[in-house]
Amino acid sequence: MSIFDVFVIAVALAMDCFSVSVATGVAAEKPRFRTVLLMAVFFGGFQGLMPVLGWFTGGSVSHLIEAFDHWVAFGLLAFIGGGMIRGALSGEESKALDVTRLRTLVGLAVATSVDALIVGVNLGLMREALLVPALIIAAVSFVLTIAGFYIGAYFKRVCKFKFELVGGIVLIGIGIKILIEHLVG
Repeated sequence: MSIFDVFVIAVALAMDCFSVSVATGVAAEKPRFRTVLLMAVFFGGFQGLMPVLGWFTGGSVSHLIEAFDHWVAFGLLAFIGGGMIRGALSGEESKALDVTRLRTLVGLAVATSVDALIVGVNLGLMREALLVPALIIAAVSFVLTIAGFYIGAYFKRVCKFKFELVGGIVLIGIGIKILIEHLVG
């Protein structure tokens, strides 16, 4: 597999990270670089770690993972997105998307990286190299997470709109997309 192919896969895998980080940037009261960096490290780290886990588990457990990974991602994103929507409609600040809380950060990182686990399984089954693809996937996810957060924060600042509602809908939409892709495809 060429570096270009790996990069394209990395960008595709990072789109969920990007979308979630845009929603997080929209929900953030004050964007702090430390928070953005922490989120990028978790998202990039999980995106890079999941292919490694998939590569080592190979085909032996892939059928078990594929049976429920999309439900886990959907459930986490729907729960967090629902919290954002509740917060936006009630006028209260939503604590559901507080990425300074470890539970929320890990939940989002897992939800956005389950597809990377399957990519790792496929890399293992095809006997492809692991280190370079995992590092590229992690790096692309890291960069797109930071970019997405600041894009979301920018739109919130410029438009003065209650984007937390839109962010919650986007997270639930990503969860539905993941669910449909696995149930139909």
